[in-house]
Amino acid sequence: MKLNLVASALVGAVAFSSASLVADPLEKLHAAERKIHADAVKSQNKIDTIQEQTQDLVLEYRAVVDETEINRIYNDHVAKLVAGQNAEIKSLEDQIAEIENTKRNVVPLMYRMIDMLEKFVEADIPIKLERRQARVEKLRDIMTNPNVSTSEKYRQVLEAYEIEKDYGSAVEAWEATETFDGQEITADFVHVGRVALVAQSKDLKNAWVWNNSSRSWQKLGDEYLKDVTKTIRMARKQAPLDLIKLPIFAAE
Repeated sequence: MKLNLVASALVGAVAFSSASLVADPLEKLHAAERKIHADAVKSQNKIDTIQEQTQDLVLEYRAVVDETEINRIYNDHVAKLVAGQNAEIKSLEDQIAEIENTKRNVVPLMYRMIDMLEKFVEADIPIKLERRQARVEKLRDIMTNPNVSTSEKYRQVLEAYEIEKDYGSAVEAWEATETFDGQEITADFVHVGRVALVAQSKDLKNAWVWNNSSRSWQKLGDEYLKDVTKTIRMARKQAPLDLIKLPIFAAE
């Protein structure tokens, strides 16, 4: 009986020993497999990390490239703007220089025009003489006024010439006081362009015509009184236009 127990124990020990010998290589194999798997996971994690970093770098690179392109386009745009502004500045500088040159030429011209206008008014028949003389003096005052631009001065000189031109085609009547035959008389005056300038006393009994050659008033005969009265009324739109008879001096 004891022998059988010993034999059984030996058989069990041998079986256990055999099982242990078989299990140990398998365990090592599983351990190696687990290690390989773990290493593979680590490697994959590193790969994933590197891939993510690479992707981030790619995105960053693209962003840098895009920003560089945007900056290049913007810089080109700014360069074109600057070139355009420089060209405009150059053009303005040229215009300013031209304006200054024009002003140097225009100012003496305006003075000559005013002088000529003054001489013309003095030599012309005395249509509203005081008003025209005052206009010439006003032009002289404006020329020395620093608050009036050169363009405005030139405009007013041209306007004065335009007014003088209109006297040649207008028919106007006005009231004024003048010396006739050594006597100061208030009369009605009327001019028909620059063809004739006549005056008539308020009582309609006397009339005069301006003789520009002698620079004096000459008394008219009674045969002209009605026509002078009619001319004054037509100029004031108090009578319809009609044929009139007025004395006209022959041109020299």
